[in-house]
Amino acid sequence: MLFTKQVSVFLENRKGRLAEVTKLLADEKINVRSLSMADMADLGVLRIIVDDRHRCMRALREKGFIAQETDVIAAEIEDKPGGLHRVIEVLGRENVNIEYMYTFFEKNSDKAIVVLRINDCEGAAAVLQKHGIGVLPGDRIQQL
Repeated sequence: MLFTKQVSVFLENRKGRLAEVTKLLADEKINVRSLSMADMADLGVLRIIVDDRHRCMRALREKGFIAQETDVIAAEIEDKPGGLHRVIEVLGRENVNIEYMYTFFEKNSDKAIVVLRINDCEGAAAVLQKHGIGVLPGDRIQQL
């Protein structure tokens, strides 16, 4: 499978709410591999890739957090000027719309990883691979 699942946690914008999630993950020994946080007026969305998604979802729901899983792809990019632009340009030429993205840095690697939310993850992965851009399988990114 050339895409992975991220966990999206919906949080009220109030002091300490994010800390409740990070404490829960720490207590459950769930390792966060990558994250993005976006906020709106009354609500924030924490998007995370973790090493054990099923356990993460169970723990969050047991504590009353609203969470859902979303398909994303993780593309390997050259860690140099223009590396990200190449991915954006390739997808744009093929009319693939990026809803949002965030980065993930692999330890001891000369590559960076960009996590992309795209409606058609399988199609986008095929486009990237056709242009020589690596896409990490879901099980691999969760273990980095």
